[in-house]
Amino acid sequence: MAKPIMVTLVRSPIGKPRKHRRILQALGLTKVNKSRVLYATPTVVGAIKKVVHLVDVQEFKE
Repeated sequence: MAKPIMVTLVRSPIGKPRKHRRILQALGLTKVNKSRVLYATPTVVGAIKKVVHLVDVQEFKE
């Protein structure tokens, strides 16, 4: 099973390419400082890599 990770939006997507804004929306990150706990599946990790300059990723401790 994939490990849970916490992803936090730390920079605003204003002025960024539409593709980046849509990726953030798909991850559930709509506002600055909003966090989501996601599982580190290949799809999610690939999406995070595209917007790594806008988010902070931490290993989630249950």
